[in-house]
Amino acid sequence: MSNRPPGFELPLRLLLAFRGLIDALHAELARQGHPHVRPMHGFALQALAGGATAAELGRRLGVSKQAAGKTIDALERLGYVERGTDPGDARRKVARVTDRGFDVLTRSATVLDDLRGEWERTLGAERLAALEYDLRRVTPADIWRIDVPGWFGGP
Repeated sequence: MSNRPPGFELPLRLLLAFRGLIDALHAELARQGHPHVRPMHGFALQALAGGATAAELGRRLGVSKQAAGKTIDALERLGYVERGTDPGDARRKVARVTDRGFDVLTRSATVLDDLRGEWERTLGAERLAALEYDLRRVTPADIWRIDVPGWFGGP
């Protein structure tokens, strides 16, 4: 018998690690005054940097225009984005990140740095650096490919 884990374990472990980080991030964001922000909101806020229409957001996230519109609606209700017209084309309704939205993005970056620090204390600086290096070797260079919500959702 081999001590090698089965192939299906690797993606599950990576997903569990991702889920653990994201759950810890959102628990901390809730403590810091953002109790209603969800993982999808983080993807959307990143994709809305600089402003975007619902159709543009949908393409960036890999979801339908309707799903993107609902996400913008939710973010607007929470005060993370505001809608306005495009100065160059009044027919276009553009969603832009508000100060509150930038606040949650800034806090998220800080919390994720802290969570990385916890991993470093658990694994050791050298092992974490090696893990990050190895993940860079086996993943695409473009880490800002944010169509993950659409990919998880399927067709």
